[in-house]
This record gives sequence, structure tokens and C-alpha cells, in this order.
Amino acid sequence: MKPIKTIGPRAGAKIQALCHSGTLNANAEKVLDQLFLEEEFFDPQDLTQVKYEMLRRVQKEGAAISTTASIFGVSRPSFYKAQRDFAQGGMYGLIPRRRGPRRRHKLAPEVLRFVVQIQNQEPALKTLELVKRVQGKFGIQVHRRSLERALADAKKKPHQP
Repeated sequence: MKPIKTIGPRAGAKIQALCHSGTLNANAEKVLDQLFLEEEFFDPQDLTQVKYEMLRRVQKEGAAISTTASIFGVSRPSFYKAQRDFAQGGMYGLIPRRRGPRRRHKLAPEVLRFVVQIQNQEPALKTLELVKRVQGKFGIQVHRRSLERALADAKKKPHQP
């Protein structure tokens, strides 16, 4: 098997950009399609390009899904997911997105202020008791570690007027 190719002196910058955007193909070595092995334009490390070319191959050239998925280093379920994502969002749909919440969604500023106020009044109080009080007052369940991290972050950040 050939080693993964890099494109010129700026390859390192491209790899960093792909990493940063979340589009670096972790399984680039599994891409066995001739275009990706022989042509400089086709980069097996660019996950979005790999998915698009895989979908194009099936749609426009009539290639079999199972064979094409295998040649492009993905499973059949991954092929169908890419197909759905592309149908719903075009090229943008092929770009992987982070899963899960983007920020603390339960620990709103008022919840954190409440916890800090209790901590100031009762410094010896354990985190589990704080979690119970948050649940009692706001009706939300917060994990102990989430609360501990939020409190640590609040102490690190300078107070804004």
C-alpha cells in the first residue's frame, strides 16, 4: 500500500486546517480509490472531498454502493448517512459537526450566582448538597462535576462590571 501523499510544501498547513475544521479523515489510509492514489488534486485526508467523490461515483457513474463504500474506506451505513446529509444540506451537510451541547446549557448565570451565594454563606457545604439545592430551587439536575467545573471557571474569569 502506498503511503498517504501530501500536496507540496503547504501540506502541513492543510493538515492543520483539516484538523481545525474537523474534516481530517482519520482513515485516509483506507481510501483505495485510484483517483485518490494517483491524482494530486484528490486528497484522501480531506473527508469532505472523499465523501463527495464517493457519492458522485454512485450517483453519476452508477457504481455499486457496497463496492464504492469499501473503496472509499467507509461502511455502508456511513455511505447512507453521507447520502442523507448531502441531500439535506449539500456540501455543507458533508462537513462533520460536533455532537452534543456547545456550552453549558443548564448552568445559566442565575443558577451559578445562586450557587456562589450559597457557597459564600456556607463555605463548608459539599458539592452534592449544592447539586440538591439547585435541583430544589430550579428543578434541574446538574452533575456534580459540571458544577465543580463551572465554579472553577467562574473563579478563573475576571469579573465584568
